[in-house]
Amino acid sequence: MHYLTPVLFSSLSLFSITAHADSVEKRTTLKDQTKVAITIYNKNLALIKDQREVTLDKGINHLAFRGVSAKMRAETAMLRSLTHAKGFTVIEQNFDYDLLTPTKLLDKYIGKQVRIATINPATGAETIEKATVLSTQQGVVLKIGNRIETNSKGRFIFDDIPANLRDKPTLVTQLNSPTARPQQLELSYLSAGLSWKADYVAELNANDSRIDLLGWVTLTNASGTDYNHAKLQLVAGDVNQVQRRVQPVYRKMESYAMAADAGSMAEESLFEYHLYSLSRPTSILNKQTKQVSLLSANSVPVTKEFVLTGANYYYNSRHNQIGKKLKIGVYVQLDNKQSAGLGMPIPKGIVRVYKKDSKGNAQFIGEDNIDHTPKNETIRLKLGDAFDVTANKKQTNFTKRNGLLPNRQAYESAFQIELKNAKSEAVTVTVREPIPGDWKILKESYSHKKISSGMAEWNVRVPAEGSKVLEYQVLVKY
Repeated sequence: MHYLTPVLFSSLSLFSITAHADSVEKRTTLKDQTKVAITIYNKNLALIKDQREVTLDKGINHLAFRGVSAKMRAETAMLRSLTHAKGFTVIEQNFDYDLLTPTKLLDKYIGKQVRIATINPATGAETIEKATVLSTQQGVVLKIGNRIETNSKGRFIFDDIPANLRDKPTLVTQLNSPTARPQQLELSYLSAGLSWKADYVAELNANDSRIDLLGWVTLTNASGTDYNHAKLQLVAGDVNQVQRRVQPVYRKMESYAMAADAGSMAEESLFEYHLYSLSRPTSILNKQTKQVSLLSANSVPVTKEFVLTGANYYYNSRHNQIGKKLKIGVYVQLDNKQSAGLGMPIPKGIVRVYKKDSKGNAQFIGEDNIDHTPKNETIRLKLGDAFDVTANKKQTNFTKRNGLLPNRQAYESAFQIELKNAKSEAVTVTVREPIPGDWKILKESYSHKKISSGMAEWNVRVPAEGSKVLEYQVLVKY
């Protein structure tokens, strides 16, 4: 049974534990790490569980947990013993995230003495003098003996590194341990700087009837530390977080590395979300982007659609010519069903679609975003606009109708849509018209379907290298 200790948190101070001067700090590094587990959420959030083997002294210890995330949310940190029932008592803990740099080191020595070494350019002799750092604002101001100098040329020599200035992010904990034996400690905390997204690559077959789909999880680590041989889990879904007034500013990553892993992800439900677990450990290094296989499905049936979508602004006024060579969108649609070769909850992401040309080379033909898609739902992708299928649209009649109902307006208008197909095979074009108000189709050359309260739809078969004309008359009441 694990023993959970109460934790008292100080503020995110840059001041280390006052007892540092009276007690030797005990350090634990990534070399002591026995296990690490990471659960990454969609919105720049991760849960870290870091297990290490540490031998504590009996009584008061000052434990420096080095190699934690630089973007740790320190108020969420929880330290516990996994091997000792009596555990320990946490007295105080501080998150030292002010990292060592020459500028930061000089800042910490304001009001203190340093030594400055200068070289005489004529003789080459080196001189070392004591100096007091007065300011580091817009340059360095020093008091050397009885004189004040600014931006002195030379190298600074420091006697020590301040306790609260670290080369790596460190959680410093003051605790009271009842035993001096080795213990398995687990530090868990929430952190920013770790994120994931899903990306999909798809390839259409020759007649656009089936698609091969490959899903990748792209992991990005900008947290300031490495996670070696980690148990990786991903949560898909929109987890609510309390928004802070001041948002942290993150440094831009300096470099990227990419590793492609041919692993598989197991999926399960978690509350109202979905959890994806990698079947083997993986390492995610700091400032690294990594890809892990999410899913693979071959020969998934798809349907292809040509869709012309109208607008509702031209139903209550006169417009005559509405548009020539209007763009017709090209869509592919597939069902997320087991019978189609899929059937698992699919995280939101970008689907990039390719198709082979006559020489067998895969060519990019479009991409679209998909939202989180449960199983047995439909995925619909817009790949672009058709080149060979176009439309001309005009208003052929418009009349304002009076006296139908008191205090109401009514308009009667007629439209003509010419659909042209320059392809060598026939296509079906779906015409969708958003019609406002209370509407009724009075006349039409093709039968419509009322797919919603404000949408009429026609399906028109256009022959190869030919055209068809859709005409309809509609009464709209407001």
